[in-house]
Amino acid sequence: MSETHATSVPTFPPGRYGRRRATRRGRPWLVGLLAVGLLAAMALMSVRLYQQYGDPAYDAEVITYTDVTDTQILVKFQVTVPADSSAVCVLRARSRDGAEVAREEVRVTATAGEEHLVVQHRLVTTGRAFLGEVLRCRAAD
Repeated sequence: MSETHATSVPTFPPGRYGRRRATRRGRPWLVGLLAVGLLAAMALMSVRLYQQYGDPAYDAEVITYTDVTDTQILVKFQVTVPADSSAVCVLRARSRDGAEVAREEVRVTATAGEEHLVVQHRLVTTGRAFLGEVLRCRAAD
């Protein structure tokens, strides 16, 4: 009787099962190159978004909101703007349930030597406002 050992390499008849594929080597340099390219793209996108939305020179804070009626709200806010430049601030009014009832962009311009501006703006609302807020301020184009 003959014994078959599981540790032996099988030998197949030539041409019966096609040719064997050679082991394929990976390309680690390609993976590294793609990773570097992805990181560079993410860094460029981060810089662009920071320039567009994250400029700390344009800071706004709501002081108060008054004259609340079913059709309007008066928002008083302070904006920090570099001297001799302009900013565009987005104001929003929300109802008691959190729904947006008004949104408007307001242009604020600083004069020489003036950096902290106090601005009042009346928003026309589509319902009774509960609060007024400044969403963001950015450099005017």
